[in-house]
Amino acid sequence: MRLEYTERQKKFRAEVREWMAANVPKQALTSFDTKEGFAQHRAWEAKLNEGRWSAVTWPKELGGRSCDLIDWLIFEEEYWRAGAPLRVNQNGVFLLAPTLMEYGTDEQKARFLPRMAAGEDIWAQGWSEPGAGSDMAAIRTKAILEGDHYVINGQKTWSTRAVFADWCFGLFRTDPDSQRHHGLTFILLPLNLPGITIRPIKQLNGLPGFAEIFFDNVRVPAANRLGAEGQGWNVAMATAGFERGLMLRSPARFQKTAQNLVALYQRHREHADRDPSIRDAVLKSWMDAEAYALSTYQTASRLVRGGHIGPEASTNKIFWSELDLLMHETAMRILGARGELMPEAPEAAESAPWLDGFLFAQAGPIYAGSNEIQRNIIAERMLGLPRA
Repeated sequence: MRLEYTERQKKFRAEVREWMAANVPKQALTSFDTKEGFAQHRAWEAKLNEGRWSAVTWPKELGGRSCDLIDWLIFEEEYWRAGAPLRVNQNGVFLLAPTLMEYGTDEQKARFLPRMAAGEDIWAQGWSEPGAGSDMAAIRTKAILEGDHYVINGQKTWSTRAVFADWCFGLFRTDPDSQRHHGLTFILLPLNLPGITIRPIKQLNGLPGFAEIFFDNVRVPAANRLGAEGQGWNVAMATAGFERGLMLRSPARFQKTAQNLVALYQRHREHADRDPSIRDAVLKSWMDAEAYALSTYQTASRLVRGGHIGPEASTNKIFWSELDLLMHETAMRILGARGELMPEAPEAAESAPWLDGFLFAQAGPIYAGSNEIQRNIIAERMLGLPRA
């Protein structure tokens, strides 16, 4: 496959590159898993919104640029090329927003999307529960309709960004007698409501990237329901498709990591070449990152022509999560013992980003639906194999 860009696309790329060169912070922001860093990243989301770069695929009237997915891929390439900060509101902008576009009312779009784009509302996920991780059909947290409010009781866990976020989106069981994927409803709720308790969960690096959310008779307006009552599974599957298949992890992210890995290998080539398998792993990392980019362009082209993301999203999710692991494991092999230095160590300037990425990559095969579950989806829905 050879990528050829139109003159309009080339002009768009140049515009993105120019803006990023003028506006990307010169100093790296503090981790958004800290209170200080969260505020810094919220300010960066607002800065992006000022230039209408926060959500380029959104309609212009909602703060976007009405770009197609090919433009988005170009934007992402320039974003990662410039070394711009990670998106603290990725749950909202990349996952919830496309779902809102499809299932939300006009009032909901006008209410939620502009504030999301500006970083005024940062969104957390409310999927997993104890006993209902990758298998979301096992959700038990109840939301019972009383008048014009849902009353929610139960618990969510592994809620990304929930420690400092403003809002949460998730699935709740609105029919207490229902089973599996029936009787579930997609609800949006602010995290400052009475009856909500948030307990941080520390990641491997000690920072609270996740949280448990406890609901004790929490009242949420029924107007915050996204889609029809009892049809939450269909709405959530649309969100999961964006998470696994395209929006959450753009190929530019992995291409940038692959480029950094090649540079690391070249700096330490004399040492690394003592083990020929390291060179092979570096080469495979670069090729796989390029292959993922080409595959994503193919998917985006199909969607632009009116297609849909299907169960093949599961193959994408397995591929990019295992690629991320390969790249960071290879970097740690190149760095050797230096890779284990704590970030504050004087000699850790080169290794600290790789160690942080290595620790985060361990979660890749689990979040967005564990790879074991994705393989079951591939076997049943793509290959037509029977259930065991």
